[in-house]
Amino acid sequence: MRLLFVFLLFISCAFANDDQTLDGRQWLEKVNHAMKTLNYHGTVVFMKHGQVDTMRYRHTFESGIETERLTSLNSPLREVTRHSNEISCLYKESQQKVETQHPIDRSFIVNLPLKPERLHDEYLFAVAGQEMIAMRPAQIIAVLPKDDLRYARKLWIDTASLLPLKVEVYGQDGKTLEQVLFTELNVDALATQTDADQTAADEESKHHQHVSQAEAFEKSPFELKNWPAGFEKIFFIRNTMQQSKKTVDHLLISDGFSSVSVYFEAKGEKGIEGLRSLGPVNSYSRVIDDLQITALGEVPVQTVELVAKGVSLR
Repeated sequence: MRLLFVFLLFISCAFANDDQTLDGRQWLEKVNHAMKTLNYHGTVVFMKHGQVDTMRYRHTFESGIETERLTSLNSPLREVTRHSNEISCLYKESQQKVETQHPIDRSFIVNLPLKPERLHDEYLFAVAGQEMIAMRPAQIIAVLPKDDLRYARKLWIDTASLLPLKVEVYGQDGKTLEQVLFTELNVDALATQTDADQTAADEESKHHQHVSQAEAFEKSPFELKNWPAGFEKIFFIRNTMQQSKKTVDHLLISDGFSSVSVYFEAKGEKGIEGLRSLGPVNSYSRVIDDLQITALGEVPVQTVELVAKGVSLR
């Protein structure tokens, strides 16, 4: 990890623009704002787990509320829509529609921390060179972790709209784990946003970011003693599976870039122990008494192991 950090830092410094007036943190803040408040659409390619998925993408912002829509161009044909934190997926061939509600708003393109300055001890935000992406000039920002508990990533930011044109996530060996790439991006006419709209957006964000208050993790029978610096408890919810009627508790912790889900459920006939991996996603499971615990996320193996082993019963 240290070698990867030095290598990416060298690249960032070697190609940095001396005339650049914004630092990496300021770029990310502007990207966050642009992603939420602009109306834009285009064609985006997702490369993950060795698979390539090309989809039409549209983002709108109206009355302080975000709406995202992904429409697949290849089989299986489907349309995924996010309206604030309400997500639905329509499978066009069967007309089956699956709806869910996520306690926080999460972009289909890239997750960014609301306040990057809080992570200066965990990440280095480096301004690198510029490249052309989808025939648009893009500024490269390297997000480099200062420990071995999270992945490095780079963002290619459209210098005109400040929207992300490309995102890459790197494993600890320096290889690309996943990539999101716009092959075409169109920014629509700017929506007229009033102060009331911005206030509504701020209140909406606060509501969805802190919905976990409805289920206080501190009142649960579990305790999380260890997790990476910079991570925060985002929400805790209790789900009942429809078919099995089994209760599964879900705690999400995140630093804004990376997230780890911790699941608590009753142990089955045979408990699950140890590490499992699928591409950039790692999970670590352990059993405490009659409780099955699994920590899962797009983070290095040592991160999910640290989190899972940090769980105890109150």
